[in-house]
Amino acid sequence: MTLKQIVSSILVCALLGLVLVFVARTQRGSVRIYNTAKQKLMEGKQIFGGMVTTSDPNIYCAMANAGFDFLWIEMQHSPLTYNEVAGMIWACKGAPAIPFIRVPDATEGDIQKAMDIGALGVVVPMVDTVEEAQAAVNYAKYPPLGRRSRGGGQYRALWGEDYRETINDNLVVVVMIETPSGVAIADQIAAVPGVDVVAAAAGDLESFSGYKPSDPQYEALITKIRDDTLKAGKKLAGPQAWRDRQGFSLFWSAYDYQLIRSGAELMLGREPSPVPYPMP
Repeated sequence: MTLKQIVSSILVCALLGLVLVFVARTQRGSVRIYNTAKQKLMEGKQIFGGMVTTSDPNIYCAMANAGFDFLWIEMQHSPLTYNEVAGMIWACKGAPAIPFIRVPDATEGDIQKAMDIGALGVVVPMVDTVEEAQAAVNYAKYPPLGRRSRGGGQYRALWGEDYRETINDNLVVVVMIETPSGVAIADQIAAVPGVDVVAAAAGDLESFSGYKPSDPQYEALITKIRDDTLKAGKKLAGPQAWRDRQGFSLFWSAYDYQLIRSGAELMLGREPSPVPYPMP
């Protein structure tokens, strides 16, 4: 066989391989989806998450198997370290609740570490600019959709050898609007490609605006976030107390310590103490 024939055979095999990959992907309809929380969102369902503030893997596993769709692991307002959170996620790999991490800020280091230890959801707080929303996407997603670098971590052991090829489709990027300045450009923030969910931060919007939830001006802030988010075709998040509000799809529930107290009170036959909805 001549060199020309060999090269031709290689090219033909390569083209056939590409065709087979294309056909297989077309038959599947999409890449493998293992983020069940995202799958439910894509199907138009509501999803609920419990909030984890402790590094105790037993509490994490109890929460992960309690029926939540995802767990909001709180790293903005807690002393949790990435090493501790990695151990928690690993201790309950395979649990129904999908790990989401609220990182301290939209920085490359924070988001990269959250992804490397296995988060399938990244929650970015205090988003006041389009640039911050873009940074959240860029640092969480691999090229060509972002600029996440490849490195070590337990993500492949958790989610499969095809992680690099599938994570962009499985990731949920949540950006939180918490100030009036963020509300003012909510339409631009929601329109950022790669942002999946916009969260109306109930508590901090009250704190930064000075308006009480009963104030019509507070309600106007929430309404603007809702309208801008839905117009951009994105999902809307808020506290579980808002589950009956029109347009909301993703909800955060009580903190771990609040649920422990309520569970103990029920076991003792007492009326559970009122659990105020968390206000991230």
